[in-house]
Amino acid sequence: MELGMVGLGRMGANMAERLVRGGHRVTGYDPGEAARESARAKGIVPAQTLAALVGALPSPKVVWLMVPAGKIVDDTLGQLRSLLGAGDVVIDGGNSYYKDSQRRAQSLAADGIAYVDCGTSGGVWGLQEGYSLMVGGDEAAVAALEPVLKTLAPGPEAGWGRVGPSGAGHFTKMVHNGIEYGMMQAYAEGFSLMQHKQELGLDLHQVAEIWREGSVVRSWLLDLTADALKRNPTMSGIAPYVEDSGEGRWTVAEAIDLNVSAPVITLSLLERLRSRDKDSMTDKLLSAMRNQFGGHAMKREDAGDR
Repeated sequence: MELGMVGLGRMGANMAERLVRGGHRVTGYDPGEAARESARAKGIVPAQTLAALVGALPSPKVVWLMVPAGKIVDDTLGQLRSLLGAGDVVIDGGNSYYKDSQRRAQSLAADGIAYVDCGTSGGVWGLQEGYSLMVGGDEAAVAALEPVLKTLAPGPEAGWGRVGPSGAGHFTKMVHNGIEYGMMQAYAEGFSLMQHKQELGLDLHQVAEIWREGSVVRSWLLDLTADALKRNPTMSGIAPYVEDSGEGRWTVAEAIDLNVSAPVITLSLLERLRSRDKDSMTDKLLSAMRNQFGGHAMKREDAGDR
């Protein structure tokens, strides 16, 4: 199958390379010249412009987007809309908000263009291991994409599927990432607890390796944790600052809208927000209140004991 890939960052380029290895022809576009040249070395045919990419594709045209969620997706679709026609397909493989995907699908359908939302998991390991693909959209459009989806997935019949209509793919990926937040938080707290029990002299990498085989908490995230602890047992040089890319917030908001209790996911998101507060007004005020009502000592920043 022949398709276009828009966005040749690390994940987009890896996906395109996996497709090329699987026998597909991929024309790629990225605004960055370095990204286009790097893609060429991986067997991807670079296009200098978005119009050139679309022009190089046979009809019906298939264009896969791997660009950041939000305005850039809408801007790219605005350009593509004038270049594509009835029967063509656009796949959004990024982490778009599912309601945006529903809106985009409805809008493009007016021109006969199918919009498929594909929640994509696998990160930088996807090139070798394959990607988990949660696909939403028109049944016929998704069926036509099967050769591509089967190549990107871990196996032809494993790790991918159409999960529902437009928006379902990105909704499922949103919840997937919310669960991921909670799992990561639980691992991090558990290993921190063991690190603080210094009298036992636990080797955290050893424990992670033991848990990887046969334990009920074994997972790919634990595999990655074990590798991280092997490389840097004390996490030296790493700032205690954790970003989020939005999916956890969307998951928590959806839980509230649906009256579904999701305390683990919610608290894991709040912990990420807390990690970024280097001058916590909350903690300062808590200390001041304890001093006011109970005369408890306060640590002073200018005392050198913070």
